[in-house]
Amino acid sequence: MSVTTHQLIQWKQQQRPIVALTAYDYAIAQLIDLAGVDIILVGDSLAMTVLGYETTLPLTLDEILHHAKAVRRGVKQGLIVVDLPFLTYQESPQQAMHSAGRVLKETGAQAVKLEGGYPAMAATVSQLTSAGIPVMGHVGLTPQSVHQLGYKKQGKTAQAADRIIAESIALQEAGAFAIVLEHIPADLAAQITQKLTIPTIGIGAGPHCDGQVLVTSDLLGLSEKQPPFAKAYANLRETITQAVKDYSLEVRESKFPE
Repeated sequence: MSVTTHQLIQWKQQQRPIVALTAYDYAIAQLIDLAGVDIILVGDSLAMTVLGYETTLPLTLDEILHHAKAVRRGVKQGLIVVDLPFLTYQESPQQAMHSAGRVLKETGAQAVKLEGGYPAMAATVSQLTSAGIPVMGHVGLTPQSVHQLGYKKQGKTAQAADRIIAESIALQEAGAFAIVLEHIPADLAAQITQKLTIPTIGIGAGPHCDGQVLVTSDLLGLSEKQPPFAKAYANLRETITQAVKDYSLEVRESKFPE
């Protein structure tokens, strides 16, 4: 049985922590799914980790659709959520409906993720969920607003914290099934988690969320730069570099193939 949005809400009630990771290709998607990850996010971090852009902004809808299809082919159990890239949903609810519809129709993913909980975005989420499109929200540090917010921790003042709380509640009322809380103080994340009946998924938001998400290349030690809140559970950057050096040496010394 594959994971559903309803199950995630039940798990919150049961206080069973939710595990989420990113995937952008068939091989990694298959491995993290076999390892039992609950939510597999085809994140717009694809822009930086796989395509080499400086920010998430240049990513197109067609690019993320291409990668989401590969992920879908590798996943049997996890709930696949796909980020809508910058300017594929902010213009109007109609644009968001078109983009989200393409994700569900063309990739077989079960949900989309949108950034922001301001009134116009909450209204967009409401339209999408009314049309039967499951939506995950995302507040706090929203990478698509990098030129406005930077990559700094959000919600540090009372006013900013109140805004993030209000956005989270608005997204829940609009029908979102879960919300990512990114790079906000742990006590603020705890407050939001207590107030909501839908699960919160933290990234750099402390231990009190209902689940945690990491960018898989950070977890595997593949990233050039680690965010301050990530943890590397392996150093594949070093392992791969060394394997390639060993292979290169054997070829140059005529030791491979034997």
